[in-house]
Amino acid sequence: MARDVKQPVKSDETIYFDKINYICLIAGIGLVFLGYMLMIGGGSDDPNIYNKEIFSARRITVAPITCLLGFAVLVYAIMRRPKVVASETDSEKFV
Repeated sequence: MARDVKQPVKSDETIYFDKINYICLIAGIGLVFLGYMLMIGGGSDDPNIYNKEIFSARRITVAPITCLLGFAVLVYAIMRRPKVVASETDSEKFV
C-alpha cells in the first residue's frame, strides 16, 4: 500500500513582524500590565470605613496614562511595517 504523503504547500513567505515588532509588543503588554498593577489597592477591609487612598494621584492619573501608553505601543507594534531589504534579483527586474 502506498502512503499518502502530503506535499508542503508553497506559499509567499512574507514575514509581517520582525524583531522590533516583537520587542514593542512585549513592552506594550508590560506597560499595560504595569498600569493595571498601579491601579490596584487602596480599598478598606471594612466597607463602613472610608479610605481616601482610593483617589490617590497614582490610581487616578499615573495608572491610566501608563495603560494608554501601553496600548499606544501595542498599536504601533502591530502597525509597524518591517524594512524590506532588496535582493539582487529584485534590482535585476528593473534593469
